[in-house]
Amino acid sequence: MSTLAEIQDAVTQLPGKERKALQVWLNSQAEPEMSAQEEEHLLRSLDAAIADLDAGKGVPLEEARKQVGSWAAR
Repeated sequence: MSTLAEIQDAVTQLPGKERKALQVWLNSQAEPEMSAQEEEHLLRSLDAAIADLDAGKGVPLEEARKQVGSWAAR
């Protein structure tokens, strides 16, 4: 039996919570799926957002927390 087959068999024996924990861990080990261009765009967007916040633009944290529910409902 190969190591992969043994691991797969062992995973099927795990209780639900442990299997979910393993899934989360495996996902954390995955290589980023973002291209270099996408990463650069994200970093530029974050820099712009930080500049806006530094300039006093934006929504206070408490107000944003109140609005999160309406954002998720869309």
